Amino acid sequence: MNYKTALEKLFSLHQFGIKLGLDNTINLLKHIGNPEKNLKCFHIAGSNGKGSTSSFIASILTEAGYKTGLYTSPHLIKFNERIRINEVMIDDDYVVEFMNNVTSYIEKNEVTFFELTTAMAFKYFYDMEVDYCVIEAGLGGRLDSTNVINPLISIITTISLEHTNILGHSIEEIAAEKGGIIKRGVPIITGLLLEEATDVLKEKAKNQAAPFYQLKDYIIQKENSVSLLFNEQINLYSLPLKGYHQFINASLAISVIKLVMENIPNEKIFKGIKNVICNSGIQGRFEIYSKSPLIIFDSAHNIEGIESFINEYKKFNITKGDSKIIFAVMKDKNYKVMLEMLKEYFGYFYFSTIDYERAEEPIKLNEVAESLSIDSEVSFEAEKIIKNQRIKGNDVLVVLGSIYFLGEIKSKLLDVSS
Repeated sequence: MNYKTALEKLFSLHQFGIKLGLDNTINLLKHIGNPEKNLKCFHIAGSNGKGSTSSFIASILTEAGYKTGLYTSPHLIKFNERIRINEVMIDDDYVVEFMNNVTSYIEKNEVTFFELTTAMAFKYFYDMEVDYCVIEAGLGGRLDSTNVINPLISIITTISLEHTNILGHSIEEIAAEKGGIIKRGVPIITGLLLEEATDVLKEKAKNQAAPFYQLKDYIIQKENSVSLLFNEQINLYSLPLKGYHQFINASLAISVIKLVMENIPNEKIFKGIKNVICNSGIQGRFEIYSKSPLIIFDSAHNIEGIESFINEYKKFNITKGDSKIIFAVMKDKNYKVMLEMLKEYFGYFYFSTIDYERAEEPIKLNEVAESLSIDSEVSFEAEKIIKNQRIKGNDVLVVLGSIYFLGEIKSKLLDVSS
């Protein structure tokens, strides 16, 4: 088996869909020697901000001199992006070796793509003898494959109405699912949550005798900066990632470090924040893909994400008539509200999609757009809108949607001819 066939085998496991439950993961990890039991982990769940917060934490640990594993999902262009040690992606040869070793097992058991990828990450981090690893949960928390670890601390970034067909139809229900990562005696810290979500998580923490911390107890928010109060005041005035919400993500990451890693000096923390892109490879967070013409990639994929995107986009003072957007979204998102929010800032919409079972059909997006009096069209070759310069002069183009969507477009941009 070579790298190409190993990935084909791995991606074929998408046929088993999403399985909420830990039995498959527990059995698979037992089969490969339970590497997760020997890892020191930071566990992050939440509706938005998981990837950025995870990357900030990992970058700080890296700058502090620790060998740090980072497991995130999904990947943008290459599968290996999901599993990193410091800034380096998992080696192709390791992926092949791992797949060779588990092939007979997965042929006898209906293991999902995410279950196997999670097991691969744990095994890799164990084999490479990392000091710490930062683990981003996939869907939810309680029944997510990553929830087999006993972490140093649990982190919940945000909670909003998402995946309601799976996680629940209220903030309280979704908070209960994400709060499933809370472990007995293990500290839990939350981002800036709604009161109804906080109440659920406080009760869960109490039942698990888990120390409960909230970012709001440490943060002072200002118009274009934040300060954190621990034994001293820590000020953040600028970040490599755009958007005020990234100040919140960075503040949560710093708070985690202060609670768990008391020996890391502030200069290492600041360096980790500054070098987060280099150390984690994070992309698609209000990413300026091109300055002339201005092309922005952003992974906003739900209402909360759209709100954060708009808050940053407004700073550019771009005329609506000059603004175009390529948009794709998953079926389970409230995209009518998302389009209502975006129509105030964009004069023309291209609706696209990706080869993914959860992706909404562009024709349905176009129908909703017509009902909202939005000028739009369907495009199944979004990358060519960029490549053939259908954006000229003062035009601005935003590519908006999930990481899956951004990654597929970027991959095609690398291959498509002018």
